[in-house]
Amino acid sequence: MYSLPQKLAAEFVGTFAVVFVSAGAICADQFLRTLGGTGAGLGPLGIALAYGLSFGVLAAATMPISGGHLNPAVTVGHWVTRRVGLFDMLTYIVTQLAGAVLAGYLLRALVPEDTWQAVALGTPNLATGLTRGPGMLLEGILTAILVFAIFGVTTDSSGVRPQIGALIAGLLLTALVLVGWPFTGAALNPARVFGPALASRHWANHGVYWVGPLAGGAAAAAIYDAVLSAHRSGQS
Repeated sequence: MYSLPQKLAAEFVGTFAVVFVSAGAICADQFLRTLGGTGAGLGPLGIALAYGLSFGVLAAATMPISGGHLNPAVTVGHWVTRRVGLFDMLTYIVTQLAGAVLAGYLLRALVPEDTWQAVALGTPNLATGLTRGPGMLLEGILTAILVFAIFGVTTDSSGVRPQIGALIAGLLLTALVLVGWPFTGAALNPARVFGPALASRHWANHGVYWVGPLAGGAAAAAIYDAVLSAHRSGQS
C-alpha cells in the first residue's frame, strides 16, 4: 500500500507532465508556424497525439500508486461513486492543480515570449461564434465519454490490465481532442486549463472548463457505477 504523500507525489508529477506536454505542443505548433515563414506546425493531429499519448502513458505509470487520475474530473468521478473520500478528493485536486501551475510557469520561462503570448501558453478558449452554454456542454460530453471509458478499462476493469486500460484511455483522449479542438480547445480537464491560464493571465471563459468537465465526469461515473459496475453489483 502506498501512503497518501506518495499518491499525491504521483498525481503532482503526472499532472505536471501531461500539462507540460499538451500545452507545450500548442506552443511548439505556434513556434513552428512562425519559424522562417514556413507555416508548417504540428497541426490538430499532432497536438491531439501529444495530449492523448502523454496522458495515457503517465496514467499507466502512476496507476499502481495513485490510480492515475491526473484530472480533477476523474477524481470527482471517484468521489461521487465513493471510491475515494472527501479529504483524498480535495488533496488530489489541489495537488493536480499545483502540478499544472508548475508546468505553466515553466513553459513561460522556457518558451519565447512572442510565442507563448500568441497562444496564451496553450490555454484553450471558445471558437468565434460559440457561446458559453454550448461550449460547456461540449466539454462536458467529451469529458463524460472519457471518464466513462476510464472507469471501464481501469477503475472497474474486467480482463484488462489497468495500465493497458490507461493507454487505451489515452488513445480515446486523442480522438476526443480532435473532435473538440476546433470549438473549445478540448481541455476535458480543469487542471489542463488552470495552470497555463494562471501563468499567462488568460481567464477568458474559464468557468466553461471547470463546470463542463466536472459535471460530465461526475455524471459519467455515476451512470457507470449505477448501471454497469461489477464493483457495485458484486460480480467482480
